[in-house]
Amino acid sequence: MHDRFNASEWLVDRHLDDGNGDRVAIRSGGETLTYADVHGRVLEAAAALRGLGIRPEERVAMAMLDSVEFVAVFLGAMRIGAIPVPMNPLLPGRDLGVIVADSRARVVVVSTEREAAIPDLIAGTTDVTHVVTTGDGVDEHVVWGHFVAGGSAADSTAYPTWAESPGFWLCTSGSTGRPKLAMHRHDDIRVTCETYARHVLDIGPDDRCYSVGPMFHAYGLGNSLTFPFSVGASTVLEPTRPPTPQLVADIVTREKPTLFFCIPTFYAALNASTLPADTFTSVRYGASAAEPLPAETFERFRERFGVTVLDGIGSTEMLHIYLSNRPDALEPGTSGVPVPGYECRIVDENGNDQPVDEPGELLVKGGSAATGYWCRNDTNRATFDGQWMRTGDLYSRNAEGYHTYLGRVDDMLRVGGEWVSPAEVEGVLIEHPGVLEAAVVGERDDAGILRPIAYVIASEVDPADGEALTGFCRERLAGYKRPRRYEMVEGLPKTATGKIQRYKLRAR
Repeated sequence: MHDRFNASEWLVDRHLDDGNGDRVAIRSGGETLTYADVHGRVLEAAAALRGLGIRPEERVAMAMLDSVEFVAVFLGAMRIGAIPVPMNPLLPGRDLGVIVADSRARVVVVSTEREAAIPDLIAGTTDVTHVVTTGDGVDEHVVWGHFVAGGSAADSTAYPTWAESPGFWLCTSGSTGRPKLAMHRHDDIRVTCETYARHVLDIGPDDRCYSVGPMFHAYGLGNSLTFPFSVGASTVLEPTRPPTPQLVADIVTREKPTLFFCIPTFYAALNASTLPADTFTSVRYGASAAEPLPAETFERFRERFGVTVLDGIGSTEMLHIYLSNRPDALEPGTSGVPVPGYECRIVDENGNDQPVDEPGELLVKGGSAATGYWCRNDTNRATFDGQWMRTGDLYSRNAEGYHTYLGRVDDMLRVGGEWVSPAEVEGVLIEHPGVLEAAVVGERDDAGILRPIAYVIASEVDPADGEALTGFCRERLAGYKRPRRYEMVEGLPKTATGKIQRYKLRAR
């Protein structure tokens, strides 16, 4: 027999059992919910899904903004043994429809702000039997009030899942343009809470978490839901997308979070803003992921706002961060050291471990690894090698054990017989005070020779131009590493979680 474990019970019911049901769990849009309140909302959603005929291991697709309803549906589905599948609600309806069809979801829950996408969202599937909207509803679809009133919450018993039971699926960020569904177990949530949240953040019941990254993504799901709920802390939820520095500052000033989660490009935007220096005084640590945090961005943020940012790297496949800087092990410009509970290797193309300072592909193993991708056999075989997962990220490790990101394996450029890391060149460009962001890719010249080129977003104050950057890089980079040309742009193509989509730049 398996020991019973249901992640929904673990995250919510425990606090009621311990007499802490009156602790604040969620602050959102002026609404405050205790753990007892959340427990009631989860039971309502669980009963409503049962009322629609959803059975264990059937999928519940979610095109939802960060909200109380998101929490209720996600945990309610897991409570009855069903599998919630959060999706990026801002994707076009046809793109959401591809994911819904791929997952073979029976029910789709849609935030009212995205109701117009419903026809496209369900056009390509015959598996969906019900569409629920959190608003007043459109056409024949179920409105939220009727949804939660449709079942009886009297039966509060959770389905008897165990640690290995299928729990939830997450979409990969799609930096290559083809999202996949990574399948996670119930226990994967507990693993990330007892590794990164415990050993890096040292999260406790008095913490208040606020994440700029959204909950449909693995990073935001931990930051905004599973981490705070694992210890009876509170979370701040804000549905507005995309956020602005002023909006974030207003929320931080009003809600006073102690842990602040963000991505490098938004840290850069905060540095470039006119926000007061005391904006983040309540924050004891910032966290960063999705892309490497340049040392220059780290230093500017700490100097200006007085907050140390702990940069790390994680993935949808591993659920959260497995390499990170820590308060007692900090090296700006690196992804830090392995989080306790995870192991990392850097290997060459033959799978041999690389020595110190030699680049290679990063492999990782740990208890939160996905069981695989849904219906992607070839990709599973290429990605998961026994206990190890191939990240596709190029790294080097110094003698002290700190890991430095060099780019995606496929992003490396072979220039004049030498390897060039786009991340290294971008790190130099971002040091220029006139540069806000930069992305480097390869372009072949008239002779067919591959050369680095840079797409640059200039800062609003004293913006840089190509001539200035040519001179700046001449003093800091070897000739073969210097961009052949600079293209000043208003923005860079990115995933919803801030990863630069270099394949789109290469296609220009």
